Amino acid sequence: MTDHWGVGRAIFGGKTVEVPCTVEIERTAEYFFANAIPEGIELRPGDRVLVHGTPDHVEFGEKRAFATTATVYLAGPIERFWTRWSALFEVTELYHCGFEPKEVAA
Repeated sequence: MTDHWGVGRAIFGGKTVEVPCTVEIERTAEYFFANAIPEGIELRPGDRVLVHGTPDHVEFGEKRAFATTATVYLAGPIERFWTRWSALFEVTELYHCGFEPKEVAA
């Protein structure tokens, strides 16, 4: 593990880790997605992942999976707390999605 930030990073953010990563990309009529799966590390709230060496274009009808590397920025205690706290308010936004009955046309 490599820590580029010193003591301040230990309080506000954690360590920086390079890990192997599997990337799956599919662009077909049925699916359009990309998954990056960092290996050998557990991701927790506030952690960030930067995947290296991904293709910039995938043709229609193509499905690809390949191995690459990723940099994982592990959140420190304060950043992890803030992520969990602010996520509570983000979830409540979902409660306000229009389930009210439609108005009757006159």
